[in-house]
Amino acid sequence: MKSGTLIIGAHVSIAGGFKEAPARAASIGANAVQMFSGSPRGWNFASATKEQAEEYKAEVKKHGIKASYFHASYLINLADDGPNGKHSVDALIAELSVAEKLGVKGSIIHLGSFKEGRPKENQKSKIKNQDLFAPTTPPRRLGTPPQAGGEEENATYVKHERYPLLISNIKAVLKKAPKDIFFIIEDMGMRKIGRSLDEIAEIIKDVPDPRVKVCLDTCHLHSAGYDLSTKKKLEEFLEMFDTTIGLDRLECIHMNDSRDEFGSLRDRHDNIGEGKVGKDVFALIVNHPKLKNLPFLLEVPGFDDSGPDRKNVDKVKGVIQ
Repeated sequence: MKSGTLIIGAHVSIAGGFKEAPARAASIGANAVQMFSGSPRGWNFASATKEQAEEYKAEVKKHGIKASYFHASYLINLADDGPNGKHSVDALIAELSVAEKLGVKGSIIHLGSFKEGRPKENQKSKIKNQDLFAPTTPPRRLGTPPQAGGEEENATYVKHERYPLLISNIKAVLKKAPKDIFFIIEDMGMRKIGRSLDEIAEIIKDVPDPRVKVCLDTCHLHSAGYDLSTKKKLEEFLEMFDTTIGLDRLECIHMNDSRDEFGSLRDRHDNIGEGKVGKDVFALIVNHPKLKNLPFLLEVPGFDDSGPDRKNVDKVKGVIQ
């Protein structure tokens, strides 16, 4: 694969308006955009005039941007049974509507959580469904295929009491969202909804809408305890993903290294090749035949702590074979 065929994006600022984002991405060698639709820490619902939409599309064309995505607000919690739950639904409906106007493919979403609290510093993930499900039989360890006909394959689960609310809120968003814009669930490395493939698969089973897609984050996978460190282990993981969710649901990949140890349940991004994930894993991902045509989106701190930069983009391009 030549570096020119790689779709590599970066999370960039929309200061000055949406129209400024494509140039910012292009300035660091990226050809895809991820951006917020407004403040990520406030309930400022997205909006865009026809003129703003046309300006954005013109800049996309000018700078050769191949894909654009929104990243939803950090305040989103679709499992919240208070005001934040309703705000989350309304904010996502507004954001997906703006996405349609701008030609943005969809919004990458942290679904939220059922409870508060951070894992302890030394707590290690064992890839068990500790948040969404309470298993009545031991859950199988993800990353390896289930034993055909075995007890683990037939495990049953008691879902969290607010799980129906989560599903109801996702359906409420999709009911009013544009028909061709994606609702993209991001896997989570902490104690948040979507920490395991089984959790995401169960949600998609209960919301079987083709607009529901998945974004995998390399830092989150590392944090949650998914081992992608060898070609064999990556292949096993992709087989598991295809079995539980389906590779047709995989829309994009967040390319982030991690400052923390494997299975730490902590979400602290690092620059490519500078953290505990390591450059070799990114090389395996970028060159894998089932992944190489996906958009790879950087959310790294940057070598000057100003966000994604050309050095990080070049590091990803540098591992292409």
